[in-house]
Amino acid sequence: MKQLRQEDKILRDVKRIHMIGIGGSGMCPLAEILNSKGYILSGSDNNESDPLERVKALGVTVHMGHRAENIKGAQLVVYSAAISQDNPELKEAGRQGIPVMERSHLLGALTRCYDNVIGVCGTHGKTTVTSMITQILILNKMDPTAVIGGRLPLINSNGVTGNSQTLVCESCEFVDTFLQMSPDIAVLLNIDNDHLDYFKTMENLTESFHKFISMSRLCYINGDDTLVKKAAENIGSEIVTFGLSENNDFYPQNIKKGKYGFSFDVVNKGKTLINIEMHIPGYHNILNGLAAFSVALGQGVPASGIKSAIESFTGAGRRFEFLGEYGGFMLADDYAHHPTEIRATLEAAKHLDYNRVIAVFQPFTFSRTALLKDDFIKALSVADKVIMTPIMGSREINTYGIKSEDIACALTDAVVVDGFENVADEVIKTAKKGDLVITMGGGDIYKAAHIIQKRLGNAK
Repeated sequence: MKQLRQEDKILRDVKRIHMIGIGGSGMCPLAEILNSKGYILSGSDNNESDPLERVKALGVTVHMGHRAENIKGAQLVVYSAAISQDNPELKEAGRQGIPVMERSHLLGALTRCYDNVIGVCGTHGKTTVTSMITQILILNKMDPTAVIGGRLPLINSNGVTGNSQTLVCESCEFVDTFLQMSPDIAVLLNIDNDHLDYFKTMENLTESFHKFISMSRLCYINGDDTLVKKAAENIGSEIVTFGLSENNDFYPQNIKKGKYGFSFDVVNKGKTLINIEMHIPGYHNILNGLAAFSVALGQGVPASGIKSAIESFTGAGRRFEFLGEYGGFMLADDYAHHPTEIRATLEAAKHLDYNRVIAVFQPFTFSRTALLKDDFIKALSVADKVIMTPIMGSREINTYGIKSEDIACALTDAVVVDGFENVADEVIKTAKKGDLVITMGGGDIYKAAHIIQKRLGNAK
């Protein structure tokens, strides 16, 4: 029995909900879930977007722009973390005494509305594995609900609303937001040095993951990751391990490099189950595939059904997403913003059949860039050429005195370019036939890729 929290009572007692920033990629799936459960919704946003169109298609009243009068009739106001505390709608809710709830608390409350919540966590790979599990369950008629941190091409959305009791949910450790959730099944992929501006130490970060997986009854963990194993000590849950070594419950054998990714046999406790050919590049995706396979098998999906679904999975949006060939070079986009992710993506790119790999990188947050500067240099050095933008500070002020030039000057062939139009100019001038250009970062560097697409016309 899941322990109810204060927000659960609020959600149970209200009928009309207003969502500030309803068109955000994290808010839209929650709006769809609430709508399916019979809540009367309204929302507001400053920007038109595909997720916003999905919400409007549900018949939800959406206001463009934020004004106090937009919350009229609301019994609960939900807001995303990107919303400022001086937002007029949030201030009006406070003036009227209307309960307010940040998005992660709403998501947490929704996890207690389902009997089979699969929470996917870890520093890297969350979106890919959440997407993969969702795709497997959808294609095998398991009718899941899902909340994903990226766009799944199969559904062209960050989420889906199903009629079963299964909720697949990407579970992010940032500022401990995932501790609002109540997973029945936890998946822990890895633990790496990220968000240390908040956690301060790796011990604190590991303890946070320990708290999350301790809430589950069944936990799938990367048995090759030392910190993951430490986080899983004394959790009181049943544990299933996956990894590259034969000490795990699930591991690969007969690994071969394929045209689109690696192929391998899935082995469970010494028994070969099936061969899978990944259609997403990178050695790290062997582990992601194993994680998704083990979870889906535990959900009752036959191995043949998992194989078919995984082999049709070509990645989540902004996860090594091929955008097409322009002017003779291939253009791709990736969300990688941590050195470990950048290195994995660039090494995967180098294993593909291209002449050069050109990384177009936008550093994200001053704290991460300053703390991991040397690691960024090592990771980016995998590329043949690097084009960098100034650091996107996001929520931070640059008290670190860090700038992109501090990284670029340590690389063999790197340049810093300000403005996405200028980045597009540099790429078009630099890239040659047979090259792979990949835009990378956790901010809005994808806009540079879109400008390149627009400039060079239809992809081949």
